[in-house]
Amino acid sequence: MSEIWMRIVENLGDRISGPMKFRVFLQPAMAAIFAIRSGLKDARTGKPAYFWSLLTNPASRGRRLKEGWKDVGKVFVLAVVLDIVYQVIVQHFVYPGEVLIVALLLAIVPYLVLRGLVTRVARPSTPADSAPAASSPPDSTQRE
Repeated sequence: MSEIWMRIVENLGDRISGPMKFRVFLQPAMAAIFAIRSGLKDARTGKPAYFWSLLTNPASRGRRLKEGWKDVGKVFVLAVVLDIVYQVIVQHFVYPGEVLIVALLLAIVPYLVLRGLVTRVARPSTPADSAPAASSPPDSTQRE
């Protein structure tokens, strides 16, 4: 089993410097563009951070997942196709597990991280957020 993990780690490392290495930067950038656009929309409409709402709000989970897949699905499919092409060219064999790992790392992870961050940063501050902290009453144990 450890041989499989060593092969996976080695093969993932080869993608950074091998042929088609441009996709290691291009696909996360594409996912980031979709995440920023959706995160700004979430902030304008007052929705909670995307990934957090997936974890904590089961009532809207299905709708939110469809919404996210609509944004990042094409980037994910492109990542799958390009990794299959890469594996055929370089390894002359397709490892489906590696394809999914690469597609998740290049498309889904950047989208999940950035969409929530953008939502939190772009959300307009409320008056309660900018109100000065209430001063605490003087400590009665101190003597003057």
